[in-house]
Amino acid sequence: MRGTLRVYLGAAPGVGKTYAMLAEGQRLSERGTDVVIAFVEDYGRPRTRQMAEGLESVPRRTLEHRGRLFSEMDLDAVLARRPQVALVDELAHSNVADCRNTKRWQDIEELLQAGIDVISTVKVQHLQSLNDVVQYITGVRQHETVPDEVVRAADQIELVDLSAEALRRRLAEGDVYPAEKAEVALRHYFRPGNLTALREIAMLWAADRVDEALLRYRHAHSIQEPWATRDRLLVALSGGPEGETLIRRAKRAASHASGGEFLAVHVSPDDSLARRPPPLLDRQRALVEELGGTLHTVRSGDTAQAVLALARQVNATQILIGASRSTRLRRLFSRNTVEALIEGSGDHIDVLVVTHAKAAHNRLFRRHVGGRGAGATPQS
Repeated sequence: MRGTLRVYLGAAPGVGKTYAMLAEGQRLSERGTDVVIAFVEDYGRPRTRQMAEGLESVPRRTLEHRGRLFSEMDLDAVLARRPQVALVDELAHSNVADCRNTKRWQDIEELLQAGIDVISTVKVQHLQSLNDVVQYITGVRQHETVPDEVVRAADQIELVDLSAEALRRRLAEGDVYPAEKAEVALRHYFRPGNLTALREIAMLWAADRVDEALLRYRHAHSIQEPWATRDRLLVALSGGPEGETLIRRAKRAASHASGGEFLAVHVSPDDSLARRPPPLLDRQRALVEELGGTLHTVRSGDTAQAVLALARQVNATQILIGASRSTRLRRLFSRNTVEALIEGSGDHIDVLVVTHAKAAHNRLFRRHVGGRGAGATPQS
């Protein structure tokens, strides 16, 4: 039976990931679970070292590489000891050349396959997809990375959060680095702006993982109505010239909410295989992707039902469509289609009909959550 993986995720060094991992190890040990420290790096921090006291530690393996000695986790020794739970710090760590695996996350995979539960840690700057973003924010490039999918596949991810002010106070008090190193760190990597940005990135990444779990849960339990854990806006595109306006409007609306995001959908008729897609659709797809969204193409004879089905599938909280501008739009998004969207959206999805330069009228309709109906609102 495969072991389970729990990962403590933190925005920066010193927030308490290793301490939290050791505290969980102590808790499990007190309850009678067989826990060992497979590898923990305390960086000389007294409180972290104190938290490790009393837990069995598997001796490390010392290797020579290019004239230097390195201390690594002894994977074979841990496998031979076969504990119920192994504490393995620094998920993104790169092993020295003589180790069996290149990366520590590969060592952890062997432990999991052997049926050993693993608790590990990772900093957000080591996530592969965020490496460049963190470098841009802090000016420091992290050379050790772990693929996002490795962390996302964990059975549990816990965010270890600490405000920028509290972390800087820890540094100033010498709880993270020695005094001379802490002073330099406070002026550079640990500036308040840097820490605030890293903290927000960590929260958003963790929220995405939670959102994925909720989608899986809703699917497994056949839950149709969206759960508004975050704002997610779905913009419906006809492929006409108003599309870019709608896409930008959707992006702005999503950006107003913390962690909000947007997607787009184009519904083509059932017989569309014999037709060419609208000429502007490729350009609109590129704009959606440039702004961080994704465009879904759906074939259906019922535009409203196709849009609603996708909205429920992706847990959308709002649907945005353009006001009628031409025969084509009247056919795709006629008043009947708008009414069908409103009637089918229930109490959990807002339906917004927005005006644009090509619209036949100059109004904005919005159906509010809570059954307050659709009403005319002046364009701001």
